[in-house]
Amino acid sequence: MAPAARVQAAIEILDLVIAAARSNGAPADRIVGDWFRTRRFAGSKDRRAVRELVYAAIRACGEVPQTGRAAMLRLAQGDPAIAALFDGSSHAPAPVEPGEPVAAGGAAPKWLVSEFTASGLDEGEIAALLDRAPLDVRINTLKAGRLSLPEAGEPSLAPNGLRFPSGTPIDQWEAFQTGAIEVQDAGSQLACEAVQARPGERIVDLCAGAGGKSLSLAAAMDNLGEILACDADRRRLSQLAPRAERAGASIITTQLLDPGRELASLDSWQRRADAVLVDAPCSGTGTWRRNPEARWRLTARELDRLMALQARLLAAGAKLVRPGGRLVYVTCSLLDGEGAAQVGAFLAEHPGWRAQLPALPAGRPRGPGLRLTPAHDGTDGFFIASLFSPC
Repeated sequence: MAPAARVQAAIEILDLVIAAARSNGAPADRIVGDWFRTRRFAGSKDRRAVRELVYAAIRACGEVPQTGRAAMLRLAQGDPAIAALFDGSSHAPAPVEPGEPVAAGGAAPKWLVSEFTASGLDEGEIAALLDRAPLDVRINTLKAGRLSLPEAGEPSLAPNGLRFPSGTPIDQWEAFQTGAIEVQDAGSQLACEAVQARPGERIVDLCAGAGGKSLSLAAAMDNLGEILACDADRRRLSQLAPRAERAGASIITTQLLDPGRELASLDSWQRRADAVLVDAPCSGTGTWRRNPEARWRLTARELDRLMALQARLLAAGAKLVRPGGRLVYVTCSLLDGEGAAQVGAFLAEHPGWRAQLPALPAGRPRGPGLRLTPAHDGTDGFFIASLFSPC
């Protein structure tokens, strides 16, 4: 593909990404993959170049762009080489018309920028949410003796973490295919460290999803004890069993939950868990480095819904903790409403519970917990709080 044709391809993909953002459709990475599956003429260099154009344009636009062309014109304003490719030649974008709409720049929609500012983030912290993320892996200590990597990574802040450049083909490595390593952001690994899981304990991962944190906890427990991984999403939870088998994690069982009635199927665990991890559904503002179009999907109404869900799950998790046990609350969000304020409200409504800052090698105190940010810690954005049940 000629350079101009790559720009036109990126515009077509951006139109699909924008439509999906408005309708809560497929994520951008899936859209890009699907587009190329039906266009076999594009080689690997073409696919990489078009993908980089698509994501650069997404990062350049704060509000949802009117069109893919308007998004690409925003990118072209800062890159004369791209602007010159709007020449109307074969397979190229049409020439730019005077007064043609150009998408607005910025780090996020204006209402979200206001929320970040109210949550104590400055312009630099907000801008860093759109940097490109590295690729972090966790060494699976259950299979550490078999670890052999084709290239060395840099140690991350997590005790068993390694960091590689973005795009490293980890999934092709034998170590990944045999479960000796797992892809997991260093911040997510540190959230698991906050649980302080020990061999022989009984732990509930209340919002397990596909089970990445459950696998990390099983390794920390040296496969001794019991982990109950729960979620209301059947599809995501079903991915855990094959992952656990590959990783050699044998102490994990799963439980599908009924949304709104999470405790109905957990009677045998009430007041018996040594620790409960509530990695609650959230806005995902801390993961924009990987999913930059997610900021176009979030609305104030959706944020309110998520905060109500988080409060309910925190209260449910508290009922599973034994006297003197631990409740670890985690969100991959940098908004206080999903972090410090959420935990503050929980403590006000649950007399006797106390918070203690997790002893982690990253993050800064934010209310009753720690906040990790891409700018300060080089991880995805997280809020992590450790709460202790009255004895």
